[in-house]
Amino acid sequence: MNKLWYLSQISLLEALPMEDLMEIDRMAPMSTLRKNTLIQTPETFREGLYFIKEGKLRLYKINAEGKQFTLGILGKGNVFGEIDSFSMGTKDIYIETMDDTILCSLGKEQFEQFLAERPQLALKFLKMLSERLKERDELLEQLALGDIRDRVLHLLIKLSEQFGLAVGEFYKIDLPITHQELANMIGATRESVTVVLNQLVKEDVIRTGRMSIQVRLDKAKEYING
Repeated sequence: MNKLWYLSQISLLEALPMEDLMEIDRMAPMSTLRKNTLIQTPETFREGLYFIKEGKLRLYKINAEGKQFTLGILGKGNVFGEIDSFSMGTKDIYIETMDDTILCSLGKEQFEQFLAERPQLALKFLKMLSERLKERDELLEQLALGDIRDRVLHLLIKLSEQFGLAVGEFYKIDLPITHQELANMIGATRESVTVVLNQLVKEDVIRTGRMSIQVRLDKAKEYING
């Protein structure tokens, strides 16, 4: 499939006419990255905007003790990056691919000129930024106030809502993920996360397999709000 087809699937650009998509296709080079590629650190930040055509990215910070805290997971159709007129809040963080990923990049000058001629796209960016910041605030609140069980539940709910595939009463997270990776996402130890996951299996809140998790969303939300 060509890059233009990928661009037409990006939710942010869905309202644009074909000639605009062709212009972005002309301006924006596409790159393919392997799983577990660290594409940005706070020290290697570069201005520009990046569209995710395929794959998933994890955005995280590392505290003074060296623990990782996930700020968000972006999938196909999402945008990240920083320019003067728009900030997606991704400047001072780490960004790593969670599976094989295809990115399309636009430089600052290119995008600002493109946006100046299309005000409707600017409004969509503002809405996306507002939603992104709200999700980040909710996640940071859980990391600061919740115990490990609540943090695991909150993360599993978010992953199910973003990447879940319905399997009866459960949602299978369409993302191969280990106990250690879950622990990294909430700043906990693998052992403590494993204990919580085993408890949730016994309570029929989740089902686990080899690097896979299915979540019963209604029950998970009931537990976290209880």
